[in-house]
Amino acid sequence: ADVGSGDFVLEIGAGLGSLTLALAETGANVVAVEIDNGLVEVLRANTKHLANVEVIHADAMQLDWQPLLAKSKHWHVVANLPYNVATIIVADLLDGIAEVKHMLVMVQSEVADRLVARAGTDAYGAVSVKIDYWASSKIVGQVPPSVFFPQPRVDSALVEIRRRDKPGVEGVVAKELFALVRSGFAKRRKMLRRALDTITTPEDFVKADVNPESRAEQLDLAAWGRLRCAIDTRLSHATTATRDSAAPSALGASTDHSTPSH
Repeated sequence: ADVGSGDFVLEIGAGLGSLTLALAETGANVVAVEIDNGLVEVLRANTKHLANVEVIHADAMQLDWQPLLAKSKHWHVVANLPYNVATIIVADLLDGIAEVKHMLVMVQSEVADRLVARAGTDAYGAVSVKIDYWASSKIVGQVPPSVFFPQPRVDSALVEIRRRDKPGVEGVVAKELFALVRSGFAKRRKMLRRALDTITTPEDFVKADVNPESRAEQLDLAAWGRLRCAIDTRLSHATTATRDSAAPSALGASTDHSTPSH
């Protein structure tokens, strides 16, 4: 997991603590989160002799991460994430927790493909764009069902995610960019000029150098960023024009309405 003495590690889904113990042996400070009532008791028993391990009995989907991670500005995340929450947790940590700089997560292979997908591929979606905005990502290993007990019916993969020093595109508000991307992928089989007809104008596509007949999965992060910039520029100009038209004219504003002296 690329961690060592003095590092800070957040482990999500610690289970019985086998990985927790291995992480602790490196000298890292480990916060181990486990939701299962039975497993967490075993986890506590297995790690109670370790001063550098803190066990948290909680649902990772409901945790307030900021106070938990206040000890450091640089955290590693190691996690074994179930299919139904994997993309949500990864995206939320990248979105809201700047202290998380590096992740190594084990997920179902299908989810792994989505996390690292690039434009033009079947697995490419809104979460792929979001991760590319915040971080670099790659699959670093395949995990067959045979290594688990009981064996799952699906293959798993290890995905490494490293937060960028600065976002993948600049000059846009992340929240607004992601809203645009979600709108495009909500109707991914439609051409963007139709999928985004309530958000964009033909001029936006021209200024962004984006083909309005392309579909969401054909746009890489840079193209989504250009389109968001074009929309924002148009809206900003429209707001300025409206404000200027509502303001009193210079002549009217400077007219002296005081009562003449006698």
